[in-house]
Formats: sequence, C-alpha cells, structure tokens
Amino acid sequence: MTDLQLTPHEESHLKVLRLLESDPSLSQRELSHALGLSLGKTNYCVRALLDKGLLKMQNFRNSENKLSYAYLLTPAGVTAKAQLTRDFLSRKMQEYENLKVEIERLKAEVEAS
Repeated sequence: MTDLQLTPHEESHLKVLRLLESDPSLSQRELSHALGLSLGKTNYCVRALLDKGLLKMQNFRNSENKLSYAYLLTPAGVTAKAQLTRDFLSRKMQEYENLKVEIERLKAEVEAS
C-alpha cells in the first residue's frame, strides 16, 4: 500500500494469520479470545481468509474423539502474511518516527516555558 495504512480488516487478518501460523489447532473461540474480538467477527475473518485461499481447514480428531479443525496457511497465505507484516512494520516505523519528532517538539516547548 502506498500510504502505509492497513485497513482494520487487514490488521485483523494479519493477527489471525500470525496466531494460526503459530498454533493451527486454535478453535475459533480461542482465536476470538486471543484477538479480543467477538466470535462472530473472528468467524468472519477466518471465512474471508478461507475464501481468499490464504487458509485451508483440515479436519482431525483429538484425544476425546470430538471433531476439530486445524487452520493451515496456504503458500498464498504465507506470502500475504509476509506482505501484511511488511506494510504493518512500515506503518509502525513511520508512526515511531513521527512520535519521536513530536516528543522533541514537546520537550523544546517545555524547556522554553
């Protein structure tokens, strides 16, 4: 992105991709809790990532014989996560630089008064 801004959806998608890359067996409820989002919004994000082909869902059975899913990043998901991470990092670095300038301006203002 040229303006270095991630949309709220992109930020949510990046967080989902990062969490599922580190723990593919997270349930949507666990993912929702980790993200601080509603279960509905989490489901929406996961579905969007599945629809875009960035995630795939794999069925497996855990020790209690309950049906569960693993969410695996596809090669396109890995690429998208890397790009979203680069965009996010660029934005945060720009915010950091802007904040440093603001802090110096405020220090000068305090010293002058």
